[in-house]
Amino acid sequence: MPSGVPGFRVWALPGLPEVRPGDDLAKLIAGAEPGLVDGDVLLVTSKIVSKAEGRIVEAADREAAIDAETVRVVARRGPLRIVENRQGLIMAAAGVDASNTPSGTVLLLPEDSDASARAIRDGLRDALGVEVGVVVTDTFGRPWRTGLTDVAIGAAGVRALDDLRGGTDAHGNPLSATVVATADELASAGDLVKGKAAGLPVAVVRGLSHVVGTHGDDGKDEGTRGMVRGARDDMFRLGTSEAVREAVTQRRTVRAFTDEPVDPDAVRRAVAAAVTAPAPHHTTPWRFVLLESAESRTRLLDAMRDAWVADLERDGKSAESIAKRVRRGDVLRGAPYLVVPCLVMDGSHTYGDERRDGAEREMFVVAAGAGVQNFLVALAGERLGSAWVSSTMFCREVVRDVLGLPEGWDPMGAVAVGHAAEEPKARPERDAGAFIEVR
Repeated sequence: MPSGVPGFRVWALPGLPEVRPGDDLAKLIAGAEPGLVDGDVLLVTSKIVSKAEGRIVEAADREAAIDAETVRVVARRGPLRIVENRQGLIMAAAGVDASNTPSGTVLLLPEDSDASARAIRDGLRDALGVEVGVVVTDTFGRPWRTGLTDVAIGAAGVRALDDLRGGTDAHGNPLSATVVATADELASAGDLVKGKAAGLPVAVVRGLSHVVGTHGDDGKDEGTRGMVRGARDDMFRLGTSEAVREAVTQRRTVRAFTDEPVDPDAVRRAVAAAVTAPAPHHTTPWRFVLLESAESRTRLLDAMRDAWVADLERDGKSAESIAKRVRRGDVLRGAPYLVVPCLVMDGSHTYGDERRDGAEREMFVVAAGAGVQNFLVALAGERLGSAWVSSTMFCREVVRDVLGLPEGWDPMGAVAVGHAAEEPKARPERDAGAFIEVR
């Protein structure tokens, strides 16, 4: 290549013997006379790492082995499963591999691929006196893209991520979101020369010494830990049916909120989900009153508090008891956003019969509840906490008066919305069978 033009070389390393449990990979690689120099990057297929570390298990049923390595099912279509495995990687079949291993056995991924990469790097330093980077690679599919490629699942002595945020591009524009997955780019470059069936599990990259070295903020090797996106930042964490189940099960009542403002558009998207709920007679029995100003929230809550205190005084409660109850009811006051869902009976039928008219209203109430449940689940999908509190149902006239609502709108509680001040406590498991009767 012309002098001064950036470039690199990549080649597969021949001469490696079949790897067996207990083998020292660094010694095997050194014995193949790789001709390594300082600044090279070694790309090692995870399969031979797994074999050397004895990650071969007997498994007459591969599906059982996948179950054992699975932490969470992300998506499923027929026999194919995309899962989160014990190493925190999201991939097909938890990385369990039944190829190039004796019949009746499967290969599991290394227990800690970063540690495996460090061991190989240290071993090569001892054997050959060179400072190289090591990347342990595995084959992944990718959302939205057909085809497989190798990515990094472990690294040592390599800058796995190159954070360019805070710099500028060639035109002087600020870079605010650019973080390059250097280790993945190295892994895919090695895959071009290793191949999937050529029996060449190791490749060498030369000419990129600037990515080699210890790059952690604390002076320690960062490995690939930072390449796995955390759950809170992962916009595509779930498959379709799994997303629905996850949103439903993760919807929790939140009683303490931060001061972080709520995105009004997120609430409107949740309302859009709410009004897809089933309803009788093709009606739309839901209305959602959004209290976006502090003044409107305070005015409503003060009026509701006064009405509640008056009710408690009529019940003969003591001043101390009343004060205690009012304090317990302050979950709405601590929220940065309130929503008052209302039931409207437009389109309902009148039969002139108490039994049928009562059932008609019950149908509409059930539909209103379905709409509110949709709303709460959609808020959870927006990463917003919520608490559905019944208090407005006990003073509907007050609520209608303060908010200027039509007479036919029945407030069905109030929903506090915001960002949870702390992670909700674990919910006790409920056995669905306890709620089922089969006839």
